[in-house]
Amino acid sequence: MTPNIIIHNGSLMTFDVARPSAQALAISDGKITAVGRDADILPLAGPETQMIDAAGATVLPGFIDSHVHLFGGSVELDCLNLYGVVGLDAMRAKIVPYARANPDDAIVFCVMADYGILGTGKTLTRHDLDQILRDRPLAMFAPDHHTIWANTAALKATDLLLGGPVDAGSEIVMGDDGLANGELLEPGAYGPILSLTRHGGRDMLGLTTGKDPVPPATPEQREMDKVVIARGLAHCAEQGITSLHLMDGNRYQLELLSELDAEGRLLCRCRVPFHMKGTDPLDRIAAEAPALRDEFQGDKVACSHVKMFIDGVVESGTALMLRPYPGEMGANDNSGDEVFTQDHFVACCTEADRLGFQIAVHAIGDAGVRRTIDAFEAAAVANGKRDSRHRIEHIEVIHPDDIPRLAELEIVASLQPGHAPIGHIFPPGAVGHYLHPDQIEGAYAWQTIRETGAKVIFSTDWPVIPVNVMANVKAAIAPLDLGEGWADQTQSLHDTLASYTRDNAWAEFNENTKGTLAVGMTADVAVMSHDLLQLAPENITIANAVAAICDGKITFQRQK
Repeated sequence: MTPNIIIHNGSLMTFDVARPSAQALAISDGKITAVGRDADILPLAGPETQMIDAAGATVLPGFIDSHVHLFGGSVELDCLNLYGVVGLDAMRAKIVPYARANPDDAIVFCVMADYGILGTGKTLTRHDLDQILRDRPLAMFAPDHHTIWANTAALKATDLLLGGPVDAGSEIVMGDDGLANGELLEPGAYGPILSLTRHGGRDMLGLTTGKDPVPPATPEQREMDKVVIARGLAHCAEQGITSLHLMDGNRYQLELLSELDAEGRLLCRCRVPFHMKGTDPLDRIAAEAPALRDEFQGDKVACSHVKMFIDGVVESGTALMLRPYPGEMGANDNSGDEVFTQDHFVACCTEADRLGFQIAVHAIGDAGVRRTIDAFEAAAVANGKRDSRHRIEHIEVIHPDDIPRLAELEIVASLQPGHAPIGHIFPPGAVGHYLHPDQIEGAYAWQTIRETGAKVIFSTDWPVIPVNVMANVKAAIAPLDLGEGWADQTQSLHDTLASYTRDNAWAEFNENTKGTLAVGMTADVAVMSHDLLQLAPENITIANAVAAICDGKITFQRQK
């Protein structure tokens, strides 16, 4: 069969033990049909074969970002980004012109506002934001999407100024004056703010509720939502990404992705979860999840896992810790917020496991991680051990005693190198204020976990950090040195790229169809601008993707 595409003159990293390296490959009808030397592959070309000269650069399996929020990340590409902005004057200089340029927005909405945007130890309140915009709703998302800060006009517009009931684990922080101070912790508190944004919060429903829009989206809104998701998919393809594991989900998002697939606009494969909330009754899993999985089992769009949150994040004091936080954050014995009661969480994990689902749990604090390990262990005892590949997402702090349990129980460590204070993206010293000195040993312990034999996979959690693959790779292979107490968690380039390709394919039970460059595998391929093996770790970000191929079709090609 004459190939549709031939990639040649490359330095192939195949992740195939039978042929770890090669120069060229051929693609026909969505499959890799030949891998080898240029001399073997080039004669296969026909007059219609599209030739891609890799120019000596790395060619590897298409990147798989195994933890993203696609809809929200796509929407945020058009929001005002406050990354790196510090101080009210700098905020005002960004926000006021943006507000003037977008007069029809019901709320001026900003993203990537750091917890320390006012400086170390200062908490942003509505009074601060009122100094920037007083008569128009203004709100801003923290990078981790666990906190929104809103001005008085936004709180009034959403009836949050006087406080009110919220889900477990969420909080409308109240001021000394008896009114909300503008800090809204977790989706149960900030959901009403999102309803004012351009997409009416539909982009975040898979995270905040796991339910569909009420009232249902209009045809015009559906098309608007598909347009923005398609743009986000194109943005992912520009990074060399060919597959995404979504970590928020509902039927609405699955429908939009399926429609994009039918229209030929789906540039990356998407696996979407059933999102179970801590306030949902146990019987919701059996009543809804299997039907959703059965309905959406396509090659490019599938409902494949159950997602849950066990805690929040360290920076807002909502991640569950084994003892109270140090300093002021630990006042009143605060050791984090319980999103699920442990009994309910164990029951939900056991039920999802019984139904054959893979489970992915957001767990950041050492107590949250321990509770998740305990729940996975309880599910295995109740249902019998199976090849479940259950995942813990983030594991930012883990007690050293729990590290060996990951490998022993065959739990997947799903990590995001760019989130760490050693990852070059967030302020390096901030997290040290939220941890006790002895907790540092188990903080961002990538290599320590890997050395136990646990499976380690990498992702970005876009839009918490950009979906930029190479920035995340740099975080893993060239982390900052924070000095005494912080162990060296540097990853090898090979392990890092494997955790972004082959191992992420394994994590979705597709190791026999993708994730390696071998004959018979699906043609999901990334072509880079440089030979990655020849770059110093600290310079890895000069490389980028020049082409992405998903299912044998070119989804991105950089213009020369």
